[in-house]
Amino acid sequence: MTNSKPPLWRDHRFWQSAIQVLVLFLAVFIVLILWGNVRRNLQQLGIQFGFNFLKRQASFDIGETLINYKPTDAYNYALLVGLINSLRIAVMGIFLTTIVGITAGIARLSDNWLVRKISLVYIEIFRNTPLLLQLLFWYFAVFLSFPKADNKSSFLGLVNFSQNGIEFPWFTLSPEFSSLLLGLTFYTGAFIAEIVRGGIQSVPKGQAEAAKSLGLKPSLAMRLVIFPQALRVIIPPLTSQYLNLTKNSSLAIAIGYPDIYFVASTTFNQTGKAVEVMLLIMITYLTLSLMISLTMNLFNRSVQIKER
Repeated sequence: MTNSKPPLWRDHRFWQSAIQVLVLFLAVFIVLILWGNVRRNLQQLGIQFGFNFLKRQASFDIGETLINYKPTDAYNYALLVGLINSLRIAVMGIFLTTIVGITAGIARLSDNWLVRKISLVYIEIFRNTPLLLQLLFWYFAVFLSFPKADNKSSFLGLVNFSQNGIEFPWFTLSPEFSSLLLGLTFYTGAFIAEIVRGGIQSVPKGQAEAAKSLGLKPSLAMRLVIFPQALRVIIPPLTSQYLNLTKNSSLAIAIGYPDIYFVASTTFNQTGKAVEVMLLIMITYLTLSLMISLTMNLFNRSVQIKER
């Protein structure tokens, strides 16, 4: 007796694939309709769609750059300068907010009452205050209240504070960059702290007791036993916070830090190319988000338990 295959429409794998193809076609169809409407509206307004404006002279200055730039450079180069500034704040922000978040999250579980309460106060204040308000506070209430450049304050003779920013022996951080970096770091760090606390509490208490029975100090038990296991719970929501930090950096325009959104806004105001500039901004943030997601997914895969 031969086994006959079931009809195609009774195979669940067929329906999974069919639904995916249908959703893809539907998404493409919607995009084409929207794109057609945009082109039709632009034609009615007498506006020609295109990116040729990127080769024209920018004719505006950028206050803070990591690469050489002058107003006679083209718009595409000006946008590159803004992109580098965005990458700078995103990389440093992710690094610092990870340190702050992990530290505060572990402190929330400390046996020391004072440390535990200080961490709680930090988390509740920064997590429940609008980020824009925090950025304005850092910029106007903190950095602009520093003494002027000719009367700067010094810390151990190594770090100087003035209205020009924070001066280290090798480099200087502008007040705009410093305000944005500190605002994003402490705001996002408050959310990461709660993620870390939840991840640590998800580890069975028996793991801590087993580490203690082996003679490990609490700090070593946390670093070698508990925290590595908590990473499996921490990383997925941590990825979301990294993405939020990167996208929230667009609020830099409120304090005058020239990131990609700031430069793109100036470009739009001068050229009137609203659709093109918005597309460039969307593609930029989408690419950055996908890169962060891919990196964190690879890291998440590496810490998962491998079943045999």
